[in-house]
This record gives sequence, C-alpha cells and structure tokens, in this order.
Amino acid sequence: MARYLFSKFFYMLVSIFVLATVTFLLMKAIPGDPFMSEKAVPPEVQAKLMAQYGLDKPVMEQYGIYLNNIIHGNFGVSMKMQNQEVSKVVAESFKYSLRLGLVSIVVSVIIGVGLGMIAALKHRKLMDNVAMVLAVIGISVPSFVLASFMQYLLGVKWMVLPVAGLDGPLTYIMPVLAMSALSIAFIARLTRSSMLEVLSADYIKTARAKGLKNISILFKHVIRNGIIPVVTYLGPLTANVLTGSIVIEQIFGISGLGKIFVYVITNRDYPMIMGITLFYGIILMVARFLTDLSYGLIDPRIKLNAGKEG
Repeated sequence: MARYLFSKFFYMLVSIFVLATVTFLLMKAIPGDPFMSEKAVPPEVQAKLMAQYGLDKPVMEQYGIYLNNIIHGNFGVSMKMQNQEVSKVVAESFKYSLRLGLVSIVVSVIIGVGLGMIAALKHRKLMDNVAMVLAVIGISVPSFVLASFMQYLLGVKWMVLPVAGLDGPLTYIMPVLAMSALSIAFIARLTRSSMLEVLSADYIKTARAKGLKNISILFKHVIRNGIIPVVTYLGPLTANVLTGSIVIEQIFGISGLGKIFVYVITNRDYPMIMGITLFYGIILMVARFLTDLSYGLIDPRIKLNAGKEG
C-alpha cells in the first residue's frame, strides 16, 4: 500500500512539473507581450514594465526563476490587477467556484444515482423510459445553451429566479442545474447499466432464493456494488465541474475563478494565467488521487489488491 501511495504522489509531482513547463512555454509562444494595447505605449515605459516583471531576461532564465518561485510557493503578482498577489486572487475567487462546484457535484450524484436506480428497478417500464429520455436530453444540450434558456425563461420572462450573482439560495438554482445537467445524465446512465448488471448476478438470485427482503438486498448488495462505476466517475466529474464553471460563471456574472481566468487570458496576464492553470491542475490531480483511494472503501477486493502490491 505504501508503494502504491508513493507512486501516486510521485506521479502527481511529475504531472505538476510537466503542466508548469507546458503552460510556461505556451505563454512564451504567444505573439506580443502583456503590455501591448490599442493606445501607443512609449518605448521607455514598456521597457521599464518588462524589466519590472523580468520579461527582459532570456527565456531559460525566466523559466528557472519561474520554477524556483513555484517550489517556494511564490506565484508572483498580477500584471493587470493592480499588482495583487496571484495566490490571494485565486483564494478570493475560488471560494465562489468551490461553493458552486461542491453543490453541483452533490446534486449530480444524488439526482443521477436516483434516476439510475429508478430506471434499473423499473426496467423497460415507463419510469425507465422517462429517465433515459431525460438523460439523453442532458447529454445533448450544451450547458451554455441550457443556462441561457433558463435565464430567459425563469429570470426574464417569468421572473421567478435571479439571473445573475451568487448571493443567496435562489441564485444557485440555475447555475447548478446548468453545470449539473451533463453529469446527472451520465451518472444516471452509468448507474442504470451497473445496477442492471448487479441485479442479474447469481449472488442476487441466491439472496432472493434464501428469502431476503428486497429492501435488504437493495441496500446491502445492489447499491454498494452498483455505485462503484459512479465513484470512478468522480474524478472526471470534478474536471467537468471546473471546466464547465468557466462558461457558467461568465453567463451568470459570478466572480469565481472561471470568470477571472477568462479575464486574465484576454489580457495576457502571464502570472495569473500560469497560476490559475497550475491550481486547476493540482485540484484535478488531488481529486483523482482521492477517488482512487475511495475505491477500497466501497470494494474490499480493490483494497486487498492494493495491499498486496504494497
């Protein structure tokens, strides 16, 4: 087990290094510099700004300074946001993205697993067909289309929900539904397929033959084994929520990390772009790492295999 954990941790470190390197090189490959604008900037002012942020140094020297700063937890200061520290901007804006993301993940899992269970237990009946039709719609409609439609219908035409912001329970409804629709649909289909497979297994038939009640079979055997594929999807689900929040935060005017990310990209704020990209990458890697560890809590066979490898 110790070897397994060490290999995962080592993989995370290598991935972070690769991500940091690729992000840095991509920033340097973009033509121009952060201080280009429609208004002419005097050459002496531009040279002073370039020197202030170390952009006048050779690329490899900049790269070395960049890696050294990352190792020491220094992500620099923003070039476009009044010299604010990157770490402080990320921490301030991420709290909105985190709240929105956590609610979206919880909603996705609860509704998705619920729909999938109903569809599996009512296989080839009306509820199964309804659940699968909803799943197809959720997969087919892009989140930004659903968000815009809900804004117009619920916010503008019917005026039952606020169209922007994230400062009250009602403001969560539309952005959470827009972010969760795809994940709900995917989890519902995944749960249905997995539970149908479990329901047809020999040990379920044996349990029924022994006279166990359906409710006991459902909670002790079917659900526990049926949601293992859902757990494997939690890593990609976190990725979907983080990347989806970039668009959703723009549409609903939420001052989260996604909205900040769009702003700094359009303004070529190098330290902010590299800092946010690295932060997103670390979050995704940690989510995947925790997902791998959670397998053993659900399926003891996975824990046993990991223990043998360690």
